[in-house]
Amino acid sequence: MSIRRVLVADDEESIRWVLSKTLTKKGLKVDLAASGNEALSLFRQHTYDLAVLDIKMPGISGLDLLSSFLEDRPEMLVVIMTAESSMKNAVEAMKRGAYDYITKPFDLDALDAIILKAQRACEVSDEVHRLKDEMKEAYHLDRTIIGTSQPMQDVYKVLGKVAPSDVTVLITGESGTGKELVAKAIHVNSPRLGKPFLALNCAAIPRELLESELFGHEKGAFTGAAERKFGKFEQANGGTLFLDEIGDMPLDLQAKLLRVLQEKEITRTGGSASISVDVRIVAATNQELKEKVKRKEFREDLFYRLNVVPILLPPLRERREDIPQLVAYFIQRAHQEMGVPARGCTPETMTLLKQYHWPGNVRELENTIQRAALLSPDQMLTPADFPDLMSGSEHEENEGSLEALIGKKLRTSLTQMDVNDLDNLYEMVLHQMERPLINIILEKTRANQVRAAEILGINRNTLRKKIQTLGIEVRKE
Repeated sequence: MSIRRVLVADDEESIRWVLSKTLTKKGLKVDLAASGNEALSLFRQHTYDLAVLDIKMPGISGLDLLSSFLEDRPEMLVVIMTAESSMKNAVEAMKRGAYDYITKPFDLDALDAIILKAQRACEVSDEVHRLKDEMKEAYHLDRTIIGTSQPMQDVYKVLGKVAPSDVTVLITGESGTGKELVAKAIHVNSPRLGKPFLALNCAAIPRELLESELFGHEKGAFTGAAERKFGKFEQANGGTLFLDEIGDMPLDLQAKLLRVLQEKEITRTGGSASISVDVRIVAATNQELKEKVKRKEFREDLFYRLNVVPILLPPLRERREDIPQLVAYFIQRAHQEMGVPARGCTPETMTLLKQYHWPGNVRELENTIQRAALLSPDQMLTPADFPDLMSGSEHEENEGSLEALIGKKLRTSLTQMDVNDLDNLYEMVLHQMERPLINIILEKTRANQVRAAEILGINRNTLRKKIQTLGIEVRKE
């Protein structure tokens, strides 16, 4: 935005004439108003980059116009003119959002200085918006979240709601599902864009170094601390800190992290001063934190602080319809980054890719496509370019069924006990299978027993009796 059109409002004709002449010479389009009401009428008809308003006018005052203008157009610049050089007027004008104020009588040099400063402010604003657009574009060109399946649509809905706010987000999902990509998307679509986005893997750093990485340290805090170091919280000030694998953070550091979330301040290792920080936390884990809380391996109070808004990323096997889109994206990336020919996939190849289990999720798919695109001698990727998947898909076809998985697990369990010493094995196995099955369905139906009974194909009274018999705790969310 650069200044092109200006609204001048003053009940003195001489002031309007002087300002009109001065601003017109600068190549600006100027509209004049002799009262607050007239100024408001013009504002509603045109789009102004700058307004120069007298503080006292017939009808609506300059201060009230200022508030009204900025409510509709927060980016607009407003300069207030006043004949009273009192602190009260100046403070009130600035409190209401005035860009600047000038006292009457004023010389044209002072006005020129204000207009020049306003023009530069607009240019800086333009540059900030340009850089933000470039960062968003770079994010989309680098890596973006791919998928139009219903599970991913559900993720996008939550992401869109939480990104503009400052709430803490906990992203859960299997390894390789793209948790850091979601964290970056939250940052890119938040008001913190333009500020730092830093990521720290809590599992990849030794415990003795993790505290320093997070909170920094003072010179001499420990052996080897030759100088002061700023931790990730200070480095990310104003931006977003992504704490990956939060479930592996030691308990004593969990307590310190909880304090940061509560107090918005840190203390460097070896220091005593409290340092205020403004950092949004997005955490991620592939572990069941609720189970870790039960085992006293993760602080319950920290879990609830982090889990303000949970986002669960589905594994790739639960959104197979996204695989063609992901494959096309990764092939294009391989073409751009490694110079390999742009390729497609034969129908047989796509069938193979969609049938594979993908235990490593999207990350495994990306690496697999990249390797095949680099090594394939053909114009189109064929099943022969994926020998590991071909053997894996045959194995899965025979052993990946629910019945086969249960049989394998049951066989392993029974080999560890003497079945000759057991009675009622049939009942015991059925009960052990029923309990997790009913638990899962109750979770998916949010403890709606009517719906759960329908899904299980049993009577509601039968379900209620099984819940009591099996000792299942029903928790309503």
